[in-house]
Amino acid sequence: MNLQYLSAVQTGGGSMGWLGFAPLIFIFAIFYFLLIMPQQRRQKKWQKMLEELKTGDKVVTSGGIRGTIVAIKDDYLHLRVPPDNLRLEVSRASILSVTTPEETGK
Repeated sequence: MNLQYLSAVQTGGGSMGWLGFAPLIFIFAIFYFLLIMPQQRRQKKWQKMLEELKTGDKVVTSGGIRGTIVAIKDDYLHLRVPPDNLRLEVSRASILSVTTPEETGK
């Protein structure tokens, strides 16, 4: 009788092992869909925006500088910044956004 009880406990223990991991898998899935996946999408969108930069685009840098792209060199951009038409060289990675004419008109 004791041997039958032990074999029943051992076979039932295998399914209990998976039930122990189920909350961890569920928590990881929630983190993936709420945190990791949106960040990856944002990163891809930003990379695409950086690749599509061209002269004449109006941009905003991470430091808050707003200017127009005058020249593009590998990893650097030359911006013309009003009101004195200063020419600044900034890193391409420091560009946060490209402002469109609709945004500047508001």
